[in-house]
Amino acid sequence: MRQISVMLPHRPFSRIAIGGFFLAVLAALALLIAGPGYRLGLWDFRPAFTLMRWAAYGGLAAVALSLLGAWVTRPGKSQRGFGLALAGVLCGFVTAAIPWQWWRTAQRVPPIHDITTDTDSPPVFVALLPLRQGAPNTADYGGPEVAAQQRRGYPDLGPLLLPDPPPQAFARALTAARDMGWNIVAAEPAEGRIEATDTTFWFGFIDDIVVRVRPAQNGSRIDVRSVSRVGRSDVGTNAARITAYLARIAKTRPGS
Repeated sequence: MRQISVMLPHRPFSRIAIGGFFLAVLAALALLIAGPGYRLGLWDFRPAFTLMRWAAYGGLAAVALSLLGAWVTRPGKSQRGFGLALAGVLCGFVTAAIPWQWWRTAQRVPPIHDITTDTDSPPVFVALLPLRQGAPNTADYGGPEVAAQQRRGYPDLGPLLLPDPPPQAFARALTAARDMGWNIVAAEPAEGRIEATDTTFWFGFIDDIVVRVRPAQNGSRIDVRSVSRVGRSDVGTNAARITAYLARIAKTRPGS
């Protein structure tokens, strides 16, 4: 009995699917190195933001190319690479979505980088001033114009009032600052002043914080100021930091 062998036709990989996937990977790598490259001093923050923008463009192009690749490699077609094309769509979409989300946030918040709970008399930096030398953003408050933008963007941001006397309120504020993971530069109980720095996760931007504790009617008043060293807009980072910090103080038990 003769054995009959059937030769199945070879299905090559689609170049479109391969190209879309590799474009998505390259865009993702560009996005991934933007922040660490700035941290390592390989480039300034402006080229880093430019790299993020082009990574987003590359991600969108990868999505379009990968969708075409998925179409030409869908089940029943003569070319392989459907799974690769779907991976390119997903990778490209995520790569484009991250900078787009940052851009959306930047459009919703005021383009400022100096946020304080007291716009009439902001807490001032003392110990951190030498560390800010050479920073593009100064430690001087921008005045009524910045205050007006902050009030429009963050109308609910204000000081924290505690029933505790100033020494006890200061201790709670210092504990909360440490719990936030800040680098404490100065803690002056007699002056009611805490100065610290906080580093953002991805780019490693160093922001400076000063906390002021003063007597108030029936207790104490805590004011906070958070300022970025670089960048015109902080994309809401400083306001979010202050809000989280005041909430943490409120939850800190007296004497802890």
